[in-house]
Amino acid sequence: MKRNPSRKKSSSGEEERALLSKMMLIRKFEEKAAEQYTKEKIRGFLHLYIGEEAVAVGVIQALSEEDNILCTYREHGHALMRGLNPGVIMAEMYGKVEGCSKGRGGSMHLFDVDKHFFGGSAIVGGHLAMAVGLALASKKQKKNNVTCCFFGEGAAAEGEFHEAMNLAALWKVPVLFVCENNLYAMGTALKYTHAMQDLEKKGAAYGIPSVAVDGMDIIAVKKAAEEAINYIKESGMPYFLVCNTYRFRAHSMFDAELYRDKKEVEEWKKKDPIINYHQVLKRKRLITKVQYDQIEAQIKEEIDKAVSFAEKGSWEAVEDLGKFVYSE
Repeated sequence: MKRNPSRKKSSSGEEERALLSKMMLIRKFEEKAAEQYTKEKIRGFLHLYIGEEAVAVGVIQALSEEDNILCTYREHGHALMRGLNPGVIMAEMYGKVEGCSKGRGGSMHLFDVDKHFFGGSAIVGGHLAMAVGLALASKKQKKNNVTCCFFGEGAAAEGEFHEAMNLAALWKVPVLFVCENNLYAMGTALKYTHAMQDLEKKGAAYGIPSVAVDGMDIIAVKKAAEEAINYIKESGMPYFLVCNTYRFRAHSMFDAELYRDKKEVEEWKKKDPIINYHQVLKRKRLITKVQYDQIEAQIKEEIDKAVSFAEKGSWEAVEDLGKFVYSE
């Protein structure tokens, strides 16, 4: 079973720099997506992952290529971490045929079955039941893989969350529930949506091992994810991981963001997972300025290529717009 290259041990700081690079790629990609949105190159909804990068990177690096991944509509970072080509993702956001969903899904519905990336779900909490189903299928087919389901704390207030947790525990299926708790379900603060704000305690009600971790700390997330996946692989049982994090940008590009104080956002930016991890690597002498500049240059080149690929992409022919509406 192949694992992600970032998990290889290295005394030279290679693994650590790879983690930093992956978070930087997500950040720069999202910033470019926002820029292209303001230019009306990307239309519809656009939900950015800026500030939460340590969660996707920390968790997905621990998964194997055979493991399944399901996400919310804020899933660009997860898709990049899973290995979807940035150009193909950007083309999808542009609505071009060369996109991973042939331009029909857009920002909220990235999908790649070959990479076991079962996409973004626009229905809050709707994919939790799908995750249990995929995990049940794996169990029945005697596959030794994990189904990893990312969702926000807003979904944890939905009935679907409780149904999925209950069935996962009853059926003893290998699913990793990852709650990305960014404290605001759209514009509603956590304290207004959850009577019990220590979300990890909800898993205990179903007898599911549950852990909360600092989602702004890439090393803490990575360690917790590896422990969770090892548990699932060995036991075949579900696990609940809560990553307490924060989005630095508004809920979506349409959001006026009137529900939280700007001072709060600035305080959370001091916990920036990229800046802080870079400082850790500098203190440990695992990265030089030259190496950091090289990473930045490589990422800029990759994103420029992604935009160019999307710009040169094809619009779907008018006569083909009726395809996939009805099954044939």
